[in-house]
Amino acid sequence: MKKAISVLSGGLDCTVATSVYAKDYEIHAITFDYGQKSFKRELEASKEICEKMGFEHHVIDLPWLAQISNSSLNTDEDIPEINEDELDNLEKSKETADSVWVPARNMVFTSIATSFAESIGAEIIIVGWDAEEAATFPDNSKEFMNAFNELIGIGSPGNIRIEAPAIDLNKEEIVKLGLEFDAPMELSYSCYAGRQKHCGVCESCMRRKRAFKKLGIKDLTEYEK
Repeated sequence: MKKAISVLSGGLDCTVATSVYAKDYEIHAITFDYGQKSFKRELEASKEICEKMGFEHHVIDLPWLAQISNSSLNTDEDIPEINEDELDNLEKSKETADSVWVPARNMVFTSIATSFAESIGAEIIIVGWDAEEAATFPDNSKEFMNAFNELIGIGSPGNIRIEAPAIDLNKEEIVKLGLEFDAPMELSYSCYAGRQKHCGVCESCMRRKRAFKKLGIKDLTEYEK
């Protein structure tokens, strides 16, 4: 069977994206530890997803990224909270994005994933990048994906490409896609805060909550608020 690398944080987007390819590829999922507050819960979610879906799972430690990052994901700085009616306020969302930005995170992750893909002969790298996140995170955009695919084409001897099935989708559409491909969304973990239950008030939690709410679908996620 063809092989694929999945950059799997255990979050909603990457869980759905990986599920799209689960039947056609031998999936090798990689989860990164870059000192984020949510790593323990991300690891638990990723392991459960991989066990259920039959994926191989690998953890890659990046202590140096934790050391250079000033992100609220890595430091004692509080994770920003946001109201549902502020989610479409671009200025407010950019403030939140600036707080949680980790230096060149997706550049680093995707480069390492390319190395992994070369080493095992994988054809694709699966990522959860999407249009809703791309509004404030440029390394989630279609432009970023296309540019990185060009870079891989130039710099890698392998025939490898990035696949992001949610690249044009918002969260509601991602949930719909997850239902279509029977993605284990109930096992995914999206919270920035890293608590046992989702905090329910960080931007990642709020976008997740809103998607299920708008679709009228029961959200099995446990939230503190």
